[in-house]
Amino acid sequence: MQAISTASLPDIIFMLLFFFMVTTVMRETTLFVRNQLPPATEVQKIERKSLVSFIYIGAPLQTQVFGTEPRIQLNDAFATPADIAAFISAEREARDEVERPLMTTSMKVDREVKMGIVTDVKQELRLVNALKVNYSTIRGEVRFGRY
Repeated sequence: MQAISTASLPDIIFMLLFFFMVTTVMRETTLFVRNQLPPATEVQKIERKSLVSFIYIGAPLQTQVFGTEPRIQLNDAFATPADIAAFISAEREARDEVERPLMTTSMKVDREVKMGIVTDVKQELRLVNALKVNYSTIRGEVRFGRY
C-alpha cells in the first residue's frame, strides 16, 4: 500500500485560513433599539463608511427591562443626550487628524420616534461642532401618514 503525500497539506490549510480571513465581516454593533428606517426617494450612498459614526434612536427591544420610551444607543450601550459630546470626542480621537474634518455623524432613527429626542441629539451635536449630519433611510416610496 502506497503512503499519501501530505506535503501540500499546509499550503491548503493556509489558503483556507487566508480565504476566511478576507471574506469574514466583523460585527459592527449589536442593536438594542428597534430600528425600522423610514423610506426616502432621494437616497445617496455614503462614500467612506469608515469615517461615519452611528447614533441609533428607537424604542428598546427589551421593553420589560427598559420601557417603551425611545432611547439613544451609542456603539453597544444606551446613552443620554449628555453622553454625545464624549462619544463624538472619542470618535474624533480614534481618527487621523487629516480625516477629522471629513467625519460624518449618521442618525439611524426608527420611523415611529417623535422628533423631540432627535432635536435633543442635534442640539448636542451642534455644541461639539459635529455639523456634518446624515439621516439613514431605505430606498422606497414615501407615503404620507403610515408607512
